[in-house]
Formats: sequence, structure tokens, C-alpha cells
Amino acid sequence: MSETPDEQEALRQLLVRSRAVLLDFDGPVTALFGNTPTAPVAHEIKDAVRGAWGTLDPDVENCEDSHHVLRRVRDMFERPALFPRDRAALEQAEAIVTRYEHVAVRSATPTPDLGELLDVLLDLGMRLMIVSNNSDGPIWEYLKRLGLQSKFDAVLGRDPHELRHMKPDPDSVNRAVNHLKLPASACLLVGDQLSDLKAAQAAGTRFIGYTRSVERTAEMRKHGADWVVPSHEPLIGAARQLSAVN
Repeated sequence: MSETPDEQEALRQLLVRSRAVLLDFDGPVTALFGNTPTAPVAHEIKDAVRGAWGTLDPDVENCEDSHHVLRRVRDMFERPALFPRDRAALEQAEAIVTRYEHVAVRSATPTPDLGELLDVLLDLGMRLMIVSNNSDGPIWEYLKRLGLQSKFDAVLGRDPHELRHMKPDPDSVNRAVNHLKLPASACLLVGDQLSDLKAAQAAGTRFIGYTRSVERTAEMRKHGADWVVPSHEPLIGAARQLSAVN
């Protein structure tokens, strides 16, 4: 798909004002679980937490997403209860998701044009980082399997000790900015979820949405994304144009 002149200029300006690009992992880097629902992971988590805490709150019981259920059990942990809830159940829940992520990265394939995107951004002098709700261990395993680890300054994944730090909380983005020792406004986050957009806005970075969904594109634009692309091709094209000028 060819980008329009307006899109070319918008993306060029975003790159000109940036010194680092932060990539969400699941989506912009790889479709970690592909089209496979994560409900089985959520069910295993709920079984484990139920065994430790007893009856689950309805918002936890009805959740069928592996990451959403982590946040919900964390919220349930602090709600009033007849007996104190064992925090070890949260650690067990997080470990279950991490185990599934380790399995998934062994067969996960790169998002189309990922390698070209990374190379052209590095040619522009950009520093690259991953900020993700996935665990950093599986992410590093994936990058090393594909020989991509040297392209990234760091990987900042899910905080295993505080599940509330998952995006849309800006914690991982703030940690990335601090690691880079750059102003937040000089960092550009590429993400495929509204939670990525909210985290970027809270941290003060710029944001490019990455999605083929017409509905999500509209939502991202409505909520203030700097731009939204359906693939990496438009950003690659803008970066190439800047490289040619430089």
C-alpha cells in the first residue's frame, strides 16, 4: 500500500523529532499467539487462583484474556475479604502466563517487514527498545533466536512483582525513557492497542498506532494518536526518505 503525501510528511516529522523508537512486542514485532485465543491460559490462571483464594469475583471469573485476567486478579487481591488473600497466588498467575509466552516465542514469526524497519531506523541513528506487557525473558529468547538482540538497547517487559504496572500504566514506557536518558518527547512508541496509546500519552511520548482494524484505527485517531499505520511499510518509506536526505 502506497502512503499518501500527507502520511509521508506526518511520519517524516515524527521521525525527525525522535531519537528513539519504542516498540510494543506483541503486534509490531510478532503476533505472539497468532489467532489462537488466550482463554485456556486465563482458565489455568483462574483455576490456580481459585484454589488459593476460593470463589473468584465476577470480573475475574468472566475474563477470558490472559493479560486482562492478571490485572483483574491483582485488583481482587486488595478488595475486602473474610480472610487475607495469599500474594503467592499473584506470583503463580504471572508465572503461568510467562510459561505460555516461553512456549509461544519458540515458533513465533516476525511481523512482516520487521527486519527492514529495524535496520532503516538504526541507519537514522535511532535507539530501539521494546516496552511490553509480555515478560522480558520470552522476549529476549525470541530476539536471540532470530539474531535481533543486538539491535535493541533494552527490553522492558511485564513487572512480575506489580501487575498493575502493565500498560495502560506508563511504568514500562517511563522506565524506557529513563534508561535512554532522553526527554519523553524525543521518544516514539509504536503499539497496536489503545492501552499502548494511553501509556504513551501518560508518559509524554509520541505514538504511532499499528493496526489493520478499521475500528481500532478510528479509536486511536479519536483518542489522539499522532498517526496510525496498517503495516510497517509507511514508516519504512518515511525513514528511507530521511536517510536519503541525510
